[in-house]
Amino acid sequence: MRLLLSFSALFLSVALLQLGVGGIAPLDALSGVALDFTTTQIGLLGSAHFVGFFLGCWWAPRLMGDVGHSRAFAAFVTFGTIGTLTHMIFVDPYAWALMRMLTGFCVAGCYTIIESWLQARVTNETRGRAMGTYRVVDILASLGAQLLIGVLEPAAYVSYNVLAIFCCAAMLPFALTRVREPETPPAPRLRPRLAWDRSPLASAGVIVSGVTTSAFRMVGPVYGIEVGLSADQIALFLAAFVAGGALSQYPAGWAADAYDRRWVLIWLSILATASCAVTVLVSGAGTLPVFAAAALFGATTFPIYSVATAHAHDFAESHERVELSAALMFLYAVGAIASPLVVSGLIATFGPGAMFAFVSAAHLLLIVFGLLRMRQRPAATRTRYVYSPRTSFVIGRLLGRQREEPARGAPPPDDEPPAAPGGGRGQGRG
Repeated sequence: MRLLLSFSALFLSVALLQLGVGGIAPLDALSGVALDFTTTQIGLLGSAHFVGFFLGCWWAPRLMGDVGHSRAFAAFVTFGTIGTLTHMIFVDPYAWALMRMLTGFCVAGCYTIIESWLQARVTNETRGRAMGTYRVVDILASLGAQLLIGVLEPAAYVSYNVLAIFCCAAMLPFALTRVREPETPPAPRLRPRLAWDRSPLASAGVIVSGVTTSAFRMVGPVYGIEVGLSADQIALFLAAFVAGGALSQYPAGWAADAYDRRWVLIWLSILATASCAVTVLVSGAGTLPVFAAAALFGATTFPIYSVATAHAHDFAESHERVELSAALMFLYAVGAIASPLVVSGLIATFGPGAMFAFVSAAHLLLIVFGLLRMRQRPAATRTRYVYSPRTSFVIGRLLGRQREEPARGAPPPDDEPPAAPGGGRGQGRG
């Protein structure tokens, strides 16, 4: 209880922030349809979000070093509020793309600051409980944000004003806490090549994860409208996707700790491809089958990022974990930036089912690449599977110590691949 109270301000800020900016993507998609934006223009908004997200991840540690945590947090919240409120002042898809860059910038910056504060305050004894509570708060708030769309009218100033109020409110708990600001941690170097050097398969896995989840979350509302869902049903459609992904984390983690993670990635991709087929097949069968298919799709695709990052960390040394986490998130952003724009163009040309055809193709490529990589080298000694939120570059610091614990069912040290000269196991490629 004392742990929860000590972090209550941070957790409340996370919940309010997620309620505010977490609803922007589906509301923008529904509003774009109501305002006769093209499907490609709606996809551009999703891509712009992840451009802003990446810039926020990169700049936030530097701003914290200059002005401190609280002032930096206030600055990022201001960017997000401006980006939200100006939607109905400048009703233009390209102006909205700039606004979505601001909200993506806000999300990344605020999460970087919150996770940096958490990292400075947790101890080895409290890390597991603190991170578990943080993940639960974030997931529940994300579910709430999707459900909130069901009661907000698309393309209405009041709707965007409500989201902006939540975003502004996120500043209050953070600004009013009596806890002293921690020291600013050094910003991790961004070395995307590090992820590929440690594990090409993990790098491909996080790119495919970015392609999959961003396509569904950013363009999924357009798919829902195309298959006949109403605005309130689309809220449940997106919530089912998030809920399915949340519920699958434990079984996926158990499998990733008990078996070769390359096979886990391959089987998740096989199941994801099957769930794509199921989703398309039931698109005209009524709302409940569509919701169930969305939950299945979330359950098979959400864990891929965490399994892929766990596999990459199997080949890394302790001092590389923070930079490796940043590199993997960069690759995720690469897939997430490109995917909404590509998927929206495919839907405009070939219809709503094209989104799942594109996602299936990405997973089929991952399956083939995974099988090829398994021929290159034996399995590595497994680190512990850890659910990895895609929130900021700082998350690697919070999860680093948890990864040092041995995985359940991991092979004995004798099974570890031989180290390369001068590099330890971190030089392996899997």
